[in-house]
Amino acid sequence: MTANESRREAMGAAAEPTTVLPETAAELVKLEQLQRQLAESEERARNHWDQYLRAVADLENVRRRAARDIEAANRYGLEKFAAELLPVRDSLELAVQNAGRADARSLLEGQEATLKLLTRALEKLGVTTIDPLGEPFDPARHEAMMMQESDTAEPNSVIQVVQPGYELNGRLLRPARVIVARAPG
Repeated sequence: MTANESRREAMGAAAEPTTVLPETAAELVKLEQLQRQLAESEERARNHWDQYLRAVADLENVRRRAARDIEAANRYGLEKFAAELLPVRDSLELAVQNAGRADARSLLEGQEATLKLLTRALEKLGVTTIDPLGEPFDPARHEAMMMQESDTAEPNSVIQVVQPGYELNGRLLRPARVIVARAPG
């Protein structure tokens, strides 16, 4: 064989693809298991990706729904508030219209009736009055205007309410302004 012929044989052999086959049946079984595991892993990955995309879409839908619900709740809350205050406004208008013709007693009765209407409207809306007379001073709900010596009251208790406070469904709107007792001395 000449050098050219051996080169041609080498080139021909190199040009033909060689396939490597597993030498044992165990390696073939192992290869099939790995291919099956790969296919299962790819399927799980696709399923997880689909679940992720659905979760992202669901989250966005929840956000939009929550925003709509909050907007509706605010709108409804204001409508309820306004509806509760309309009778109070009507009562005040009537008082203004009759102010020139009414005596002091009927004006006082009208004011008391209007105050009752307003109190009922606020109660319906969840607004409660904080009137802590005689209770221990609570800085979370009361604002001390001053301290005053007292022989009869417990130290750090409220002896006078200067201005009542208000809560809305348990949340402080305005603290009660109070005078607090201190020990004589």
